[in-house]
Amino acid sequence: MRQSLHTQSLSKRERLTGTENFIRVYRKGKRIKLPGLTIIVARNYLPYCRIGISAGRKIGGATKRNRAKRLIRELFRTNKWIFPPGHDLVFVPYRKFFHLDWNELKNNLVKAFETSKGVNN
Repeated sequence: MRQSLHTQSLSKRERLTGTENFIRVYRKGKRIKLPGLTIIVARNYLPYCRIGISAGRKIGGATKRNRAKRLIRELFRTNKWIFPPGHDLVFVPYRKFFHLDWNELKNNLVKAFETSKGVNN
């Protein structure tokens, strides 16, 4: 069955914005470590999931950071079914992130969220 275009998009409400939201997720969130990526998950009590990306200079210059952000947004946008609703997610990529294959990234995400269904904080 084909998904509608609306479910495939990344709306403004699904983006985590504001310093206070990032600080809350960093302080209260549970960390899921994957190869090349750490995901911090915190409850938001909304009927949908929001994502934020924290790509620091350690992973490279502006072009590398922007590429990492584009890839993470695309992973989220095309695989929303993986992520638990009612949570805020902050993705923190590392240098190893660029050495991973797209399918490997997706498989790592699926495994991580299948094993951590009890993410509710």
